[in-house]
Amino acid sequence: MAAWAQLFAAGVLEVAMAFALKASAGATRPVPSLVAVLAALGSIWLLAGAVRTLPLGIAYAVWTGIGALGVSLVGVAIFAETLSPARMLCMAVVFGGIAGLKFLEQS
Repeated sequence: MAAWAQLFAAGVLEVAMAFALKASAGATRPVPSLVAVLAALGSIWLLAGAVRTLPLGIAYAVWTGIGALGVSLVGVAIFAETLSPARMLCMAVVFGGIAGLKFLEQS
């Protein structure tokens, strides 16, 4: 279970990195740029810890899925990006894939 917690935290840091990249204005603002680099390093470090236990393919797919879904949600919530029915469906498919990989790994 600890590996899954590490993997989730890695995905959350991936979202934080993307948010900081947006705030860095093309790496022209030092503080958000540093936050982005630190979040990326932390995310990779946690992913590396998770793959010590979890299969690489599953861990990587879940990590990228959490990042993609999280960044999409941040885009909608903070940057007022459009949330069309098609986009909601695609996000639900990503969420279903993440949940499915987690469920199937435990069986």
